[in-house]
Amino acid sequence: MSEIDATLLKKLEENFAGRFVRKDLTARIKEGANVPTYVLEYLLGMFANSTDDEVIEQGVQRVRATLANNYVRPDEAEKVKAKIRERGSYTVIDKVTVHLNTTRDRYEASFSNLGIREVVTDSKYPEEYERLLSGGIWCIVRLSYFFEEESGNSPFILEKLDPIQIAGLDMQEIYDGRKNFTTQEWMAVILRTIGLEPLEFTEREQLLLILRLVPFVENNYNLVELGPRGTGKSHGYKELSPNSILVSGGQTTVANLFYNMARRQVGLVGMWDLVAFDEVAGINFKDKDGVQIMKDYMASGSFARGKDQIQARASMVFVGNINQSVDVILKSSNLFEPFPDAMSGDSAFFDRIHAYLPGWEIPKYKPAFFAKDYGFITDYFAEVMRELRKQSYSDAFDKYFNLGDQLNQRDTIAVRKTVSGMVKLLFPDGIYTKEDLEKILSFALEMRRRVKEQLKKIGGMEFFDVELSYKDKESLLETIVPVPEQSSNTLIPNGRPKAGQIYTVALDSQARRCAYSIESQMTGGNGKFAKTGISGHNDAKEAMDNAYRYLKKNSGEINANLHLDQQDLVVNVSNMNNLDMTKELTIPTYIALVSIALNRPAIESLVVLGDFTLNGSVKKVDSLADTIQVAFDSGAKQILLPSQSLSELSTIPDNMQNQLTFIPYDTVETAAIRALGFK
Repeated sequence: MSEIDATLLKKLEENFAGRFVRKDLTARIKEGANVPTYVLEYLLGMFANSTDDEVIEQGVQRVRATLANNYVRPDEAEKVKAKIRERGSYTVIDKVTVHLNTTRDRYEASFSNLGIREVVTDSKYPEEYERLLSGGIWCIVRLSYFFEEESGNSPFILEKLDPIQIAGLDMQEIYDGRKNFTTQEWMAVILRTIGLEPLEFTEREQLLLILRLVPFVENNYNLVELGPRGTGKSHGYKELSPNSILVSGGQTTVANLFYNMARRQVGLVGMWDLVAFDEVAGINFKDKDGVQIMKDYMASGSFARGKDQIQARASMVFVGNINQSVDVILKSSNLFEPFPDAMSGDSAFFDRIHAYLPGWEIPKYKPAFFAKDYGFITDYFAEVMRELRKQSYSDAFDKYFNLGDQLNQRDTIAVRKTVSGMVKLLFPDGIYTKEDLEKILSFALEMRRRVKEQLKKIGGMEFFDVELSYKDKESLLETIVPVPEQSSNTLIPNGRPKAGQIYTVALDSQARRCAYSIESQMTGGNGKFAKTGISGHNDAKEAMDNAYRYLKKNSGEINANLHLDQQDLVVNVSNMNNLDMTKELTIPTYIALVSIALNRPAIESLVVLGDFTLNGSVKKVDSLADTIQVAFDSGAKQILLPSQSLSELSTIPDNMQNQLTFIPYDTVETAAIRALGFK
């Protein structure tokens, strides 16, 4: 054990005696026991809570023996019932829920795996262990059997009950204990609690892993994590807490998730603190209004069913796989692409996401990543997280920072929720510095900006305000928080392109705005004109032919020495977003031909917009703001556009206008002259 780990273990022993366990023991027993991790670790905490190897080994054997002899497996329930009857009494491990039978004025217990109900229960148990009444507790229970036909009671009798989950919690223990750990040490304890070795991850990766826990501590928090397979995206929502549920397969109903009208019973969002959807691509509501109800719930924590307005606090988590590199996806689509069709084009749905965790930044798990040192007993930490839901630190940064002007109300709510959740996890005692808050605030803004960047791709100018920022109240310095993957998403390189190459933005055949590269080559010949990259697209072919014919007819307007009948020209068009072809190619093709014919490249980082008719009349650009947005995102610094479109520049945000140079043209010839920098 390293000196750092020895120091951390000493602090755990001094501040959280009996609340921690060695994490590699869980993996050893888990392989042969289909029992939740939080139950397993509670047993380890009872029998193997020591630093002495011999004591630990004895404890592990006791845990195994206890599970083998007493844990009730659902498929063996009848066998266990028979044992109770034949032996007179028997001890079982099962999840027990207690309710008050008001008709008979008594408490009755239900056993989850054993499948028995209405077992008369002494009132001292629900009084001492309140969680029996709200969701149930895994317990060691001594049951006996006595059948009395006339009594109408269950023949099973509860003799003794001992919880094997945390039945009570003193949060003061957490508040007092946290003060004795540095932030780095506390993060290490949290990561080992969830089974990961902190020394194997960078600080950035550690923060991302801790962000996965925010839905456990924050009410009505909506999180998305998409990334490659093998990074543990869904594991925690199934194993780390008895208060969360992982919905596998994606098929669900409004009745199951929200409210069953027939039974007048709230669904999963009312029963659990967190509902996670595994494999978002498979999410499918049998009900037509399912997505709309989900949107309402994600926005307000409530939904309407019949005449009732139902409130619930469950957080929503969406996890799934991304099968391509992020760079490729950003060029061809958006980072919400894996969602099903019912959601993928719905900007209002995605606008309700508070944070997008970049799962591609978390490395694929390997054996060295799993913790072998000490962390909190999972069930203990699960209860700590549940208790933290009652607090809020959403205003924690208000003393030091203001949010920037580009944050709307939903952005503000999202950022405050993320900040609150991260503060609860890292500083549950509420003691933090300005530097701590600045790091968390910047992190929260990035997670929300990732959502906004994708909304901009889906919804256009409505979501253009993506430069989320914060302002230091003391220095008045404003910091715009970037999104790492966006900085590498420049399609149009800096500097002048090679001669014959032109960039444009236009609608493809599916009405999607895309960036296109037009490249031309010229060799000696007899006036042949070839086109590549447009196979099967007759509209594109016709537009390029029109551009060539216009140039041949009016070449003297550009340069008297252009002899196109002595040259062979080839023009290739490619969609830089890997999507479909466009027919808006007359102006860019014309300029590309002039550029190669004169061996003169276009000016730096230029995007050419516009189209012209057979007689050379220049057309106005449709939806100029959205078109320029795509050009700007693709790396353009200068925009060549028809003069009649200048009146629409007022629809473009000032910050984007300030970063672009707009070059107008009235005629086809003027467009070529200005694109090539002649004047």
